[in-house]
Amino acid sequence: MTLPSSRARTPVRAAAPAASAVGATAPAPAPAPVNVLALAVAGAVTVANIYFPQPLLAAVARGLDVSDRTAGLLATTAQAGYALGILLLVPLADTARLRRLTGTLLALTSGALLVAAAAPNALTLLLATLALSTTTVLPQILTPVAAVLAGAERRGRVVGLIGLGLTLGSTLSRTVSGAVSDASGSWRTAYLVAAVATAGLLCVLPRALPERLGVPGACRVPYGRMLAGLPRLLGVHRALRVSALVGACVFAAYSVFWAALVFHLAAPPLGYGPGAAGLFGLLTVPAALASAYAGPLTDRFGTGRVGRWALGCVGLGLAAAGLAPYAPVALAAGAGLVVLGTSACQVANQARVLGLGREVAARVNTVFMLATFGGGALGSLTAAWLYGAYGWRATVLGAASFTALGVLAASWRRSAFRA
Repeated sequence: MTLPSSRARTPVRAAAPAASAVGATAPAPAPAPVNVLALAVAGAVTVANIYFPQPLLAAVARGLDVSDRTAGLLATTAQAGYALGILLLVPLADTARLRRLTGTLLALTSGALLVAAAAPNALTLLLATLALSTTTVLPQILTPVAAVLAGAERRGRVVGLIGLGLTLGSTLSRTVSGAVSDASGSWRTAYLVAAVATAGLLCVLPRALPERLGVPGACRVPYGRMLAGLPRLLGVHRALRVSALVGACVFAAYSVFWAALVFHLAAPPLGYGPGAAGLFGLLTVPAALASAYAGPLTDRFGTGRVGRWALGCVGLGLAAAGLAPYAPVALAAGAGLVVLGTSACQVANQARVLGLGREVAARVNTVFMLATFGGGALGSLTAAWLYGAYGWRATVLGAASFTALGVLAASWRRSAFRA
């Protein structure tokens, strides 16, 4: 799927002003064609590496002879590693050679997945999870690349389509890993499958990317200066502050729900195995597909309306799952609403911050996604504690509390949240 430019090309002056570390506006080239399908598939495969272990947690606990709470740390480690990779690696996309960067990250992730598959104990698995989740940050490089190449008129649509790939990758990966685990009799096979799929992208993804993302003629900001300038981006852009806070709250709620769901499904009276737990990911596919419309809706109505609607979906999903904790239909419906609301909120927020300037696209996305996945790590840790100590209803209530904080954040200086 290639989106052609809808603008006439505007020549770029050879002596264009250099962009500062926080985003002095430089003359932007006309939008270029972008292979949305290739980028969406690559995003789906790589983001799956964060989520496919979730239906396997109970099997990992049994296989390595550790407690459910220890196995649950895998989800927390994955979110924390992803946040670390976003901080240290994603800003490089503003200045680095994209093809070389993506090839290196894919190779490192594939190797870490193989180590995880062969892990003899929980500590090795946790360290391998930290390594692979740190390097599998390509989705957060591909999204600003696609948004910049598509241009302002189609930014929401393209971000929505890439977001659809990420949502499908995160949801279907649970189904695939659960089915693979059941069919093979070992949770390790799922890691092998993920390693092969990730390595396969080396043959496709680099060719779909431009050599560089930045504005031609703009100065190359040193790596240390880029990292040091990230907090200043929050000070300069009020919309980034609001979007980052909302993203953190919503993804914390999402992570609380999904990290605890596998244990809730495996416990009596439900007693489902990894395959059945992974099936819940398949049941949320319609919701994931529906979330693709968040992009065009954001272009038309603005981030504020779409964001508030999305938060309402998350709240409804949590209510369904909390009020009928042992009804599979209610749990599936709740999971679908949580996926739909989280994905739509992500698209709205990300489209907003990616409009702050081509020359800082990767860096503002770094700040936004760092906040988002920092919230995800907090949510996973909260789920491990709440579910182990108080059970399912208390865990859902914790997720609802994060959602309520997101509503308050979205309402704070609401004008800053509008497109």
